[in-house]
Amino acid sequence: MTDPARPAAPAHPDGPAHPDDDRGFLRVVLALPFALLTLIAAYFCWTAMTIRPSGSWDDDAYGGIVLSCVVTIAAAGSAAVLWLLPSVRRVMGWAWVAPALVLGVAAAVRWVVSG
Repeated sequence: MTDPARPAAPAHPDGPAHPDDDRGFLRVVLALPFALLTLIAAYFCWTAMTIRPSGSWDDDAYGGIVLSCVVTIAAAGSAAVLWLLPSVRRVMGWAWVAPALVLGVAAAVRWVVSG
């Protein structure tokens, strides 16, 4: 028998809510590494896009572009690997990893185009 004064627990897509369900808290905890990796990828992708070599002889600028692209791809890859863990995938949707992956693809394109 249910108590009419007690509100019903919200239903989860996986089934009825359990009093010990901590998915909301887990999502908050996992949001931090995804946000940090995405911010790192965004900063270094921006750096790779804004570096302009003075000429074909400017090896330092080309080295900076390559380094920025590598760091962006590494941060995006780390976010993807984190998302591939089954326990993380159950809690975090595609929207958490997609921005980092887009930045990684943009950095890869910049790396290829810069020569």
